[in-house]
Order: sequence, then C-alpha cells, then structure tokens
Amino acid sequence: MEKLVSNLLVNYLEDRGVEHVFGLCGHTNIAVLSELEKSSVNFVNVRHEQIAAHMADGYARAKKQTSVVLSHLGPGLTNAATGVANAALDSIPMVVIAGDVPSHYYGKHPHQEVNLHADASQYEIYRPFVKRSWRVDRPDLFPEIIEKAFQLAETGNPGPVLVSVPMDIFSKKIDEALFEKNKHHTKSISKPSIDDEKAKEIIQTLIDAENPLFYVGGGIMLADAAEELRELVNHLDIPVAHSLMGKGAVSDEIDITLGMTGFWGTKFINDKCKEADYIFAMGTRFAEADSSSWESEYTFNIPDTKLIQIDIDPNEIGRNYPVELGVVADLKQALTVLNRVAKEMIPEGLNNEQIRQEIANNRLAFNESNRELKEDNSFPMMPQRILADVREVLPRDGYITTDVGWNKNGVGQQFPVYEAGTIFTPGGYATMGFGAPAAMGAKIASPEKVVVSLVGDGGFGQNPALLATAVEENIPVIWVVMNNSAYGTIAGLEKAHFDTTHGTVFERNGESYSPDYASIAKAYGVDGVKIQSADEFKPALQQAIKANKPFVIDAPMINNPVPTDGHWNIMDIYSPDKKVHHASVN
Repeated sequence: MEKLVSNLLVNYLEDRGVEHVFGLCGHTNIAVLSELEKSSVNFVNVRHEQIAAHMADGYARAKKQTSVVLSHLGPGLTNAATGVANAALDSIPMVVIAGDVPSHYYGKHPHQEVNLHADASQYEIYRPFVKRSWRVDRPDLFPEIIEKAFQLAETGNPGPVLVSVPMDIFSKKIDEALFEKNKHHTKSISKPSIDDEKAKEIIQTLIDAENPLFYVGGGIMLADAAEELRELVNHLDIPVAHSLMGKGAVSDEIDITLGMTGFWGTKFINDKCKEADYIFAMGTRFAEADSSSWESEYTFNIPDTKLIQIDIDPNEIGRNYPVELGVVADLKQALTVLNRVAKEMIPEGLNNEQIRQEIANNRLAFNESNRELKEDNSFPMMPQRILADVREVLPRDGYITTDVGWNKNGVGQQFPVYEAGTIFTPGGYATMGFGAPAAMGAKIASPEKVVVSLVGDGGFGQNPALLATAVEENIPVIWVVMNNSAYGTIAGLEKAHFDTTHGTVFERNGESYSPDYASIAKAYGVDGVKIQSADEFKPALQQAIKANKPFVIDAPMINNPVPTDGHWNIMDIYSPDKKVHHASVN
C-alpha cells in the first residue's frame, strides 16, 4: 500500500523507539509536524534551532540513545549548526532531519535556499562536522537512507548525521513495503572486542610497570563502560587521571582518583601523569586543554612515558602521541575481557597503599587551601562558595550541566562527581549556550533526576527563550546563573595579557550591568530568585529542588579566574616573555 513519506517516517520513528523529536517549524517540514500530531512521538517545540540541537544533545547523553532534530532549511539549518557541531565534537549520536528546497526547483534559487556556489546543496553546510550528510533525491530512496543514518550515528565513534529532504518528497507517496524491509535489518550491531592474548599483554605490562597510570576520557561514558572501568581500577589499584569529558568515570571520592589533567588540572595531577612510565589511555583523544597544548614539560611526557591506547575509532590511536600498543575496540567489551584476564592472572589483585595515601593527602591539602573561599560569606558570591553549596544540596545521582567559563573549568577542577554520566559539559567545541538547553534535554530523558544547570550570565543570555519551552513542556530544570556581568574567563585573559577588558565585560555608562534574569524568568512564567546575599543561595536552591518546577536562580558572583597550575600555549602567544595566565577582574 502506498502512503505519504511523512506518515511512514513518523511510523518508522515510533517503531525505532524514538519518544521525542526536538525542533522548530518551517514551511519545509510541516508535513512531518502534521503527522507527529497523531503520533506517540512528542514534538518538543523551541524558539531557536540551537536550543533544539543542544536539548537533543543533552537528551542523548542522559538517555544513551540517538536523539532526533527536525529542522527547516536555510536559516533553520544554520541556526542548529552550532549545537550539532557541539554534539559532533563530543561524539553524541544524533539524526538531524531537515526540510530542503523542492526538488523540482533545483537551479531556480527558491525561497531561503543557500546556493551561491551550487544548486540544491544545503546539506553540504554540515559536511565538515557530521559523520555523513545525505540529500534525498528520490522518495523511494528515503527508507534506506534514514535506516543508514541511524546506524551510522550509533556505530563506531558515535556522532550526528544529516538527512536533507526536499519538501516535496515528504508529500510524495511510496510503497510502505520499502520501509517494511528495514524492519529486517538489525538495530544492534556487535561491537569489536579484544582477544585474550592482547589483554594478557596489557595486564602484564601494567603489573610490571613501576608507575602505571590510567587515563580516561568521555569514551568511557559513551560506551557505558564506567562500571567495568571501576572494577579494573579497584582490582589493579592503579591511579586514574581523566580528561574534562572523563570526569565521573571513576568516583571523585575514592583515593585512587587523581582528577582532571591539563590547563585546569593541578600541578600534583599533571606531575603524576608526567612521572608515569606507562599510561593506559581509554576513550580519549588527548585534547589540547587536557594535555597542556601537548608540551611535554607540563602534563604528558610521551614517548618517554610509554602509551597503551584503546579507542573505538582507529583515527584516535596515536593522533597526538605515539603509541606503543594500540587497540581498536569497544571499551565495554574490552574492559570485560581485561577484568576477567586480570582476575585470572592476579586473583588477589594489587595493593598500592602508598599512592592512595599520597593522593588522599594531596586532596585534603587542596580542599583545605580552598576552604576559606568555599565558606566565604562575601557578596557578590565567591564562585567556590556557589559550587560548594550546589554539591552539598544536589543528590549524589543528580545531573549537572555546565556551559563554558568558571562553571565548566571550576567544576572540572573542584566539584566532586560521584556517579558516572551525571555531568554534561561541552568538551570539544566548548560552546557557550550549551548548558542551559542541554539540561532540559537531560531532564526529559530522566525525569526522576534532579537536574541543575550551572551557567554563566554570558551563556544563559545566549538563548533565554528556552524558558518558553520549559514552561510549555513543564521541564523542571534549575538554572543557576553564575552572574559576573562579563564573559569572565576571556575578561581575565585580556586583563592579564593586555591590561584591558574591552569587549568582555557588560557595562552601561561605565557601570557594571546585568539583566535581572530572575525577573526575565518570571516574565516567561518560570519561578525566579535574585540572590541578595551569600546565605540566601543554598536555601533558594533547596526551595527550587523541592518545587519541582522550572526555576532560575540569579547569583551575582565575583569575577575571579579559576586557579590553575597547568599550561595553555595561547599564553605564550599573548605574552611570550612572561608567565601569566588570567587576572582577577573587578
């Protein structure tokens, strides 16, 4: 029987288990919207496509499932591009379905088409950052393409794909048997593992090493392999350092966890990485910020340190450092084998009390050095006080999303995370504007969790219209706006290196200026509180959690930089003759 492509697409999404589609209307996709109205799939309506893409990103991270974005052509597609690129650089599976110009108007430059260099080529806009972009040229090809799109998004190194659909194809009829055929295709593909021989080689190397170290990235969470990782860490008693994206893979409360490396890492953590004779790296690309711009005197001294690396993506093996032993494998599968082999080779496990005590002593010293700031009662608030109060109130399994700036860098360095997969941060693209909408996606995916978005005023100000969606969909997220009336991290950089803050602070007539985000929230129908003293913050957060409604807390904050002993090469570019990082901006 012949049916409309739009109808068959929505049926396909239902069969695949898709529960939510994030997007915004346009004349090219309303055929799909009309079918979604009759569907069990919920269309999450937004006021800006970047919000949709970031919500879909947060949803996919929390749900551990491919998310779906529905976009209009031209400006709709480009509005969403930043959020899709963010998902791409963090390896988040996402299928973007975008309306396109009518196929019978190719070459005529129809309404809202981008065609300055080629006709009917909007799908090429996404080529630099999606795993693949398709343009559907015939309606009978659409079923095969959409199946391939989901499979590609979910397999190997996950990531977004684009399916650009000329609007007339949504309104064409095809035989439903073309979609029926897809039901026979597997929805779950076996992932590569590691053989026992290679596993024994890795375990023996770690046993024989003098100062072995685990280094883990966000790939652990993508593979849902945190439990297996923690099992191996406990059995071998080897210290664990992590990238920003790997935070939470092992609990910050155990004494074998070193913490985050690189520019925002501490000297103790970076030195331990540098002193290792073997590093076993899993699910990390050794990004610049995590690796102190790959300069050997600061964090990783490879190849003096020998590197073992496992990743699902062969392109990551040896991308930034030479590898002595490289394995392409799914981390959950590989760690399952490594755990079994380790227990066969050393049934009693290993004990490294000396390094545990060293890590515990350092952590205690760091916390003591930070205690005064965490308890500081000054107002505007110290950022350390905000983080400490949030950690005290937030349930152990509550979700935190960050944006960029103090909330991201400070959380990576100072905020303990106990459960894997409970912190969502824009790692690869470091996108300002990610955290606030991503929290909404995470809450939709896990409505039983408390979800707090730590976001700067710069990031929250990117798209406050997300509050309209929060009200319409009743998404009880708590946004803590860490408000320093500035793009604070960049202001600190500019101040330190050029002795000015031009273009980085928000002012009116020479005085510090900020919108009242609590009042803005109320205008949208969201509860909002503007903090007037440090002692008001924790009760306000407790009130917000108890209310179980969308809630904005505007917390004025002192514009101090995140302290760091790490290194980022941009400092040498700005100031090659002096050792400075960031400066406090008053």
